[in-house]
Amino acid sequence: MTEEVHDIACTVCGCVCDDLRATVEAGRVTAMNSDCSLQQSWFARHNIAPPAEHALISGKPVQFDDAVKAAARILREAKHPLIYGLSRSSTPGQRAAVRLADTIGAVIDTTASTCHGNSIMALQTVGESTCSLGEVRNRCDLVIYWGANPAVSHPRHMERYSLEPKGQFVPEGRAGRKLIVFDIAETPTARMADDFVRIRPSSDFEVLWALRALVAGKPLDVAEVGDVPLDKLRQLADQMKACRSGVFFFGRGLSLGRNGHAGVEALLRLTTDLNAHTRFYARRMRIYGDVAGADSVLTWQTGYPFSVNLARGYPRYNPGEYSAEALLLRGEVDACLMVGSDGLHVLDPKARERLHEIPTIALDYPGAERIADADVQFTTAIYGLHRAGTAYRMDEVPIPLRAVVPSPLPSDDEVLDAILKAWRA
Repeated sequence: MTEEVHDIACTVCGCVCDDLRATVEAGRVTAMNSDCSLQQSWFARHNIAPPAEHALISGKPVQFDDAVKAAARILREAKHPLIYGLSRSSTPGQRAAVRLADTIGAVIDTTASTCHGNSIMALQTVGESTCSLGEVRNRCDLVIYWGANPAVSHPRHMERYSLEPKGQFVPEGRAGRKLIVFDIAETPTARMADDFVRIRPSSDFEVLWALRALVAGKPLDVAEVGDVPLDKLRQLADQMKACRSGVFFFGRGLSLGRNGHAGVEALLRLTTDLNAHTRFYARRMRIYGDVAGADSVLTWQTGYPFSVNLARGYPRYNPGEYSAEALLLRGEVDACLMVGSDGLHVLDPKARERLHEIPTIALDYPGAERIADADVQFTTAIYGLHRAGTAYRMDEVPIPLRAVVPSPLPSDDEVLDAILKAWRA
């Protein structure tokens, strides 16, 4: 029997596009309407039969209940456990992870600590003039990407939200918008821009503060800043002030650079300055599909978005001290539960090595790369393919996820709740 399933949301990147259609035949997705390269490869990779073994202990198949008991035993014996990941999970799984961390007194951290953690700390310091992607689509006639390459990382971002769509106040679509790209090298996105501004590596902070001075009408007695001529910067500042509505989309090229926290803070302050002249916004380009959801769930459950220590029975927040990478490098955790392997590849090699030295529990999708040497592993259902759920788009808008094909695999929340129940027993 062939079935057409509409309004499918894809969690492969922070866009969480929810307009997909799939042809489902005999419990398999046989065709997708998307021309996005990330979506096609993601669905193809996960459109496989579930593995015969759903749970492993030391690499050997076991009954699900036995794996749950082994995982609970690891956490019960640990004095300083860590729960890490969550960016490929969903609201139910993220809530279950927080519930488990709160009960056992663990540190819980997300992939944001190695990605946009600097951005989050900057906006906590100076605030954020922001909006939904729908407002960008309908209002913004000036779009600026800073340290981001969405043509590769978010293939449909410009098509759906920022550059091409016709909006209420931008009825001409692409013809009614200007695209400016700030980056250290020419990228596919830069080649699409009306104006590409190449800046010297690690000079984002200086360029942004120069733009702040020019927006404020302050004189500068230099010929260039960050390899950008002063006359060019003055032209850009005037263009920003003159637009009807503008937006900065900034990526890891800014937040992960030298003094990333200061660079993002400078961009957020520039956005605030521009709002004295016109309507201007700033938005982070989130990479992982539901890392914004992980931020949101941790914030409403603990008051903090990532790097939260619950060991004393109440939440403590201190990025750097309680981030997963730092804890692993200092050898301060004696067990780790990973909800998804996303983000492990960007950890310091010594932190990854530490994972091989302590008991580990891993939850991940079928077809995902096995986490080497994990003591207990669970293959879990995919939210948005096998199970319903909720994912938060990069602008913190919740998007419902549909179950497209059936699967016997347990979901993250079912596994985590089972471990919690066994831990209490």
